[in-house]
Amino acid sequence: MSQPDEMASLIRRLGDAEPRQREEAAKEIFQQGVELAGAATTKWLADAELAGLFVMGEFNSPETTVGLAVERENFNRIRIANGSPRLADVPPDQDAEEFELHFERGVRLDILTTKDPQGAGAIGGFLQKFGEGIQQIELLVREVDRATEILRYRFDLEPIYAKTRAGAGGTRVNFFLAPTPQGKKVLIELVEAAAKSRDE
Repeated sequence: MSQPDEMASLIRRLGDAEPRQREEAAKEIFQQGVELAGAATTKWLADAELAGLFVMGEFNSPETTVGLAVERENFNRIRIANGSPRLADVPPDQDAEEFELHFERGVRLDILTTKDPQGAGAIGGFLQKFGEGIQQIELLVREVDRATEILRYRFDLEPIYAKTRAGAGGTRVNFFLAPTPQGKKVLIELVEAAAKSRDE
């Protein structure tokens, strides 16, 4: 995992004018996120039913998007440098703005910031406590409710929310603070795509 100075450098490079700099920074951040998620979910994937609920991406691992919390200034700079991608449709009760960046070989980042610098939401709380960095790892699932049941009853992991909630772009989501063998905890977001996306 990057030290704070290393992560700050990677975040700056995401807003670089040179595409290669952005690509390399995104790849490094994504790899760190994949390693974090892998440490937390190895046992999950050993459960045949649960493994079958994940949408698998490249390298036979769950399709992953790394959520990166950044301050407003960097959020705007990164967005402009990458062609001003469309902002996600975030439910109004959530204090967040976000957009996605897609690079080669399945590298996906979700760039997040808080609407209110003093906001009490998850992104604002993370920024105040930890500063900029990897805030969550999103894993795509076919049925978030069933995956949540399995994690609760077979793995003794309680979800952050008692019931699945609306996510950005019409998705359905829930979150787990998953322990790793190294004694750390990783915020995993299980994301069930909107019905139209699943059918395409």
